[in-house]
Amino acid sequence: MSRFALDANIVLRLTDTSSPQYPKILKAIASLKENNHELFLAPQVLMEFWSVATRPVDVNGFGWPIELVFSEIERLSELFPLLPETPAVFEEWLRIVTERKVVGKKVHDARIAALLNIHGITHILTFNSGDFKNYGVTAVSPDEILAR
Repeated sequence: MSRFALDANIVLRLTDTSSPQYPKILKAIASLKENNHELFLAPQVLMEFWSVATRPVDVNGFGWPIELVFSEIERLSELFPLLPETPAVFEEWLRIVTERKVVGKKVHDARIAALLNIHGITHILTFNSGDFKNYGVTAVSPDEILAR
């Protein structure tokens, strides 16, 4: 049994039932649960979800009203435990970005990896496996889960 976190790109497609990847994500999550894997959410992932979901459609967002986004976050929080933020997360993040010389937007993925490392979460379900390379977390795509 492994412990998985869900990346923002998974959460976004999990809440957007019109996404072509929605059925695949549902099947991958169901498969993980059936095989007794634990699934978690990082607070930062929910913040990223809020950003995209409330952003206007003409700038690559969902254009959803705040009330809908809030209710989706409540629903997601009921389905998947939220990992607590602790001071140790910042210390782990600082270690990662310093040792690996992480710059630019990649610091956000390093922060998610730091949170997962602190909580002993070994895997992340994501469409962007390369984003978590070299951070001590195994990135797995829905396709990989379904191929097992």
